[in-house]
Amino acid sequence: MAEREFLELEGITKEFPNIKALDGVNFNLRRGEVHAICGENGAGKSTLIKVLGGVYIPEKGKIFIDGKQENFQNPLDAQKAGIGIVHQELSLVSNLSVAENVFANRQPVNKLGLIKTKQLYADTEKILRLFFDEDDKTVTPDMIVEDLSVANRQVVEIMKSLALNPKILVLDEPTSSLTTLEREKLFVNINKLKALGIGCIYISHHLNEVFEIADRVTVLRDGQYVITKDVKDVTEDQLVTYMVGREITDIYGERAPEDKIGEEYFEVKDLYVREMFNNVSFKLRKGEILGISGLVGAGRSEMGMSVFGAIKLNRGEVWLDGKKLDIRSPHDAIKNKIGYMTEDRKEMGLFLEMMIKDNVIAADTYSYSNNALRFIDENLVRKNSDEAVEEFDIATPSITQKVGNLSGGNQQKVLLSMWYGIKPEVLIVDEPTRGVDVGAKSDIYDHLRSLARTGVGIIVISSDLMEILGISDRILVMRGGYLVGELQHDEATEEKVIAIASGVAQ
Repeated sequence: MAEREFLELEGITKEFPNIKALDGVNFNLRRGEVHAICGENGAGKSTLIKVLGGVYIPEKGKIFIDGKQENFQNPLDAQKAGIGIVHQELSLVSNLSVAENVFANRQPVNKLGLIKTKQLYADTEKILRLFFDEDDKTVTPDMIVEDLSVANRQVVEIMKSLALNPKILVLDEPTSSLTTLEREKLFVNINKLKALGIGCIYISHHLNEVFEIADRVTVLRDGQYVITKDVKDVTEDQLVTYMVGREITDIYGERAPEDKIGEEYFEVKDLYVREMFNNVSFKLRKGEILGISGLVGAGRSEMGMSVFGAIKLNRGEVWLDGKKLDIRSPHDAIKNKIGYMTEDRKEMGLFLEMMIKDNVIAADTYSYSNNALRFIDENLVRKNSDEAVEEFDIATPSITQKVGNLSGGNQQKVLLSMWYGIKPEVLIVDEPTRGVDVGAKSDIYDHLRSLARTGVGIIVISSDLMEILGISDRILVMRGGYLVGELQHDEATEEKVIAIASGVAQ
C-alpha cells in the first residue's frame, strides 16, 4: 500500500438541496508545500475548505492527516487536528490589541483568573518573530488592531491560526485587499511557514499569484476534481482552460485597430479633500479606459467617490462636454450620466436582500416610473432586467432571485448592469473584479471594452496591477494623495508603476 501524503481528502461528496456542491473530490497536501486550489465561483473551493475545517460534514469521503483518518463533527475537531483557516473576511476585534486578538479566549491567566499580560505579550512576541525581525517594531503585541494597515491585520489573522500550532494552514483569498508590495511581503512570510514544515492550502482568483507562490495546483470545476499539476508544468492559459472548460487566450482583451479613442471631453481640475488627496487634475477622452494605480492609502477610491459626489470636495471642478458640473451628491452625478461602481459591492453597492430586478434599476428608478406619481412600471422593469441577465450572462434561475444568493462573479455582473442602466457618459469602476473568478473577469473586461467602444470614457481604479496593465489605455499613478505619474499603455510595466507608486521613480 502506497504511503499516504501528509493530508489526503478522498472522494469527498457534499450535497445541499437541489445541488451537489462536491462530487467525489480528491485532494492531497505535502508537508512544507503550498498547494493552490483554483476554480470559478461555484466550483466547490469554499465547500471543500469548510469540509476540511469541520463546518460541513460530507455525505461521503475520508480525511487523513499523517495517515490517521479523521471524522470532524465541528470546527473545534478540525482545529484540534491541526487545521488553521484564515478566511477572506478578517475576524479581528478592531479595538483590542494584537496580543488580545492572537490569543482571544485563550489568554494566560493566574489563579484569580486575571490575565498575565507580561506572558501574553511574550507569547505574542514569539509568533511576531516569524514575520518581523527583532528590531522591527512595525507590529507590536500592544498595538491596537484598528491602527494597523490592512496588510498587517492580515498578518495578525495568520498569527491567530499559528497560535494554535497548526499542521495545515488554509489561506482563502489572502491578498484581496493588499497592494503589490504588501502581497510580496505576505509571500515572504508564507515561505517562512513552509520552512517550518507547515503545509499551506492557497485559494486565489489571481492566477499570477498561484505561479509565484504555489508548488502544485488543483483545479475544481462544477464540484468535481479536474486535475492536479506541478505549477512548473502548466501555463496560465492551460490553467484557465481547465477552470472554465473553454479556451480563453487573452483575459484582458485588447483594443482593436478600428476602435479609435476620441477627443477629450471630461476633466477634473485641482480636486482637493482635506487629509485624503490634493491637487488632482486629469482629462479623459471618449472611449478611453484610464487606469488609476497606487498603494493603499494613495487616495484613489476617495478621489473617485468625490467625482461621484459621495465625498464632498473642499476644492475642485468637474467638467463634462465643456460644461462645469455642480455635483454635490451621487444623485447629481447620476443626473449628469456619471456612474461609480463601488469596490465594496456587499456593503455599498448592492441590496443583497432584494431581487435582481430591484438592483438592476436601483441607480435610476425615475426612468422606470410611468406617471407623475412615480409608480414603477413593473413591465418595463421585468423587460430590462431580463435583457440585463441575458446581456451580462448572469447565472440565475430568475430575475426574482435575491442578489445575496448569487456567486461573487454574478453579483458583480448585477452591479455592473445597474450602472449600465443609467446610460453613462463616464463610468468609474473601483476594483471591478475583486473576488471574481477568471471566467467572470473575462466577461467583465469584455463588457468594459464594449462600453468604451460606444464612446464612453471609463476610469478603472484597481489594486490589481496586472488588471491595470492589461485593461488600460493610459495609467495614472497616485501616491500620498497626489497624482505623481502618467504612463501610456505601450510604455507601462509592472516595475515602472511600482517604482512611481512607491516613490523610487518620478
